[in-house]
Amino acid sequence: METVAPLKEIIDIIKESGGDAFKLCYQCGLCDTVCPWNRVRDFSMRKLIREATFGLTDIESEEMWRCTTCGNCPQQCPRGVKIIECGVSLRRISTEYGIFPTSINPVRAISASLTGEGNPLSEERKKRADWAEGLSVKTFTEGMEILYFPGCYLCYDPRLKKVARATAKILNRAGVEYGILGSKENCCGESIRKTGDEELFKRLARENIKTFIDNGVKKILVSSPHCFHTFKNEYPDFRVNFEVIHISQYLFELVSEGRLEFPQDYGKKVTYHDPCYLGRHNGIFDEPRKLLQKIPGLDLIEMPDAMDNSLCCGGGGGRIWMETPKGERFSDLRLEQAVGAGAEVLATSCPYCISHFEESLLGLENSEAAQIKDITEIVQEAMG
Repeated sequence: METVAPLKEIIDIIKESGGDAFKLCYQCGLCDTVCPWNRVRDFSMRKLIREATFGLTDIESEEMWRCTTCGNCPQQCPRGVKIIECGVSLRRISTEYGIFPTSINPVRAISASLTGEGNPLSEERKKRADWAEGLSVKTFTEGMEILYFPGCYLCYDPRLKKVARATAKILNRAGVEYGILGSKENCCGESIRKTGDEELFKRLARENIKTFIDNGVKKILVSSPHCFHTFKNEYPDFRVNFEVIHISQYLFELVSEGRLEFPQDYGKKVTYHDPCYLGRHNGIFDEPRKLLQKIPGLDLIEMPDAMDNSLCCGGGGGRIWMETPKGERFSDLRLEQAVGAGAEVLATSCPYCISHFEESLLGLENSEAAQIKDITEIVQEAMG
């Protein structure tokens, strides 16, 4: 039996989070034409908004959980509908009612991990700084120039720990004064907020903000675009403003200032994938490319769907925690584009993208067709 959310509650929550979408949307369908889901299956955000207008949305439906919040449709909407906020609002209703399709069960377990240990990976909080063992990484203290905030995946995921370690080695080589807060940190909360759990997001955010203030943090360096977006654009709602910089921006600064040098040729063809939350959501397209272009012997090539038209990896909107069937993974298409463009290395600047691309690489007949690298790993390798 379908569980239908009440009309008034839908209207109230969507008005609060996304504006009055009902008066703005005139069902032109442009959102559907640019949605990456329609490259692999049928999906209609237009239909979801129409159904929500009349209070007919089935909150047990998997459709409202498909949006990756990639940001493609809002930039195309001629009426300025806050499409992402509307979709997240529907998820908030589902969360408040405690009603989910079975495919969303992993998110519920992750909520428990975030509440108990401050990360979505069911890892112990006390081990959050273990990635830095042997690298002479200091604990952040007031007066230091930069807090390095690796994010949950770089602290715990075996593949992505390599990115955190590469970052530390680069910062050490450049003589940057920085530190980490380790077990004092929480997840930034971006992804759980996109699944509709607003209260848990607020809890994580408030705890992080208190930690930052108590430790005298003013400037935060992040590796994840999701952390970048949250600290820069969402934490100010709590009446705080920290200077936030993404690692791709900071590395470009260090190279431009002559604080990093590349003594040897990289000697590979590289294509760069723009993460949604770095590119479309925050307009950072040039610095990663300019950084790569400064590496001797690196041949930077573009693949289709680049920059503001970048194809989503599929990990946003909390879908990093949800299973996507083979044949419906955007990352498979993206990897095919990279290999088709002649790239030996698919570079990016996001842990979600790397996780998805690595999984897609395993599905290729030739799993050595390309390497998946964070832009930080490339810089560290080129430093010798």
